[in-house]
Amino acid sequence: MKANSHTEWGTLQEVVVGTAEHAQIPEIKGHDIHCVDYADRDDLGALPGGNYPDDMLAQTQADLDQFAKQLQDLGIVVHRPKPSPTYQIFQTPDWVSDGYYFYCPRDSVLIVGNTIIETPMALRSRYFETFSLRHVLNRHSEAGSPHISAPKPQLLDELYDRTDLDRPTLLNTEPCFDAANVIRCGRDIFYLVSNSGNHRGAQWLQNFLGSDYKVHVMDNIYAYVHVDTSILPLAPGKVLLNPDRVNADNLPDYFKSWDKIWAPEPVVTPCLDDWAPGSPWIGMNVLSLSPTLVAVEERQKPLIDTLEKSGFDVLQVKLTHCRTLSGGPHCVTLDTVRSDEYGDYS
Repeated sequence: MKANSHTEWGTLQEVVVGTAEHAQIPEIKGHDIHCVDYADRDDLGALPGGNYPDDMLAQTQADLDQFAKQLQDLGIVVHRPKPSPTYQIFQTPDWVSDGYYFYCPRDSVLIVGNTIIETPMALRSRYFETFSLRHVLNRHSEAGSPHISAPKPQLLDELYDRTDLDRPTLLNTEPCFDAANVIRCGRDIFYLVSNSGNHRGAQWLQNFLGSDYKVHVMDNIYAYVHVDTSILPLAPGKVLLNPDRVNADNLPDYFKSWDKIWAPEPVVTPCLDDWAPGSPWIGMNVLSLSPTLVAVEERQKPLIDTLEKSGFDVLQVKLTHCRTLSGGPHCVTLDTVRSDEYGDYS
């Protein structure tokens, strides 16, 4: 099938579920990882590097395998990345890096309708991460999906700035963004400006998509990284919101007439503090499987109750180390085929 994903909520037909294989914190740390993942840390010297603990990776892989089976049991076709060893060193003429992980396929590829876009990510250690997904993306391309890569960024030191942490650390020297900075509502695309996505990236995306789409730039919501722990549409006219970050003043006008589901305080799950850039709000990182069914991490009981009271069925998913690895059900998946349509959902 062609890739097809116009929204965050259409009935899911094909999906990539990430893997814990070879997951590590890069040993080579530069301005990029400091400004994107650890902007709040003064000194990277004390941070760990190399593989996450073996027992944690084994548990995570078991959780992801179980999640994949739950989706398959619902009739969804599941693909998995083909990871390469992250300890391998690679370089451009300007910098040297080792790899990160293949746990969050959401971050590196954006599906807009039938089009596959490999995004110009902000971390050097993830520069070649989409290679692990090419066997999936090529199948959709062969079926007729346009498949492009945004201009590969140089990721020079001058792109990153930690002088004012009240604003995004990613400057505008070149287009740069993670796919997880974007949420889709048919013809309307919402783009979060943050440490992992800059204004130049939003401009490039609008230029590429053309007049059939409107890219709404959100630059006053959340400066740290991705959008899917702040604003997440769950169905036409229903949106999940983070009350710590979203309010009446900064909520995009588009969503003001929608039913607003305010996420309850997340259950604070354990994590390895030195390894964990993820906040407790990873608990609201959920995946819509259809307009009525949502996958939620199983320990987030208040959120599960809230969603059920709002008319949703909930698939409970176990992701034991989602905070340490910075990825809930939405992050660890990439929906390549949904049963949905381009349109105006405002």
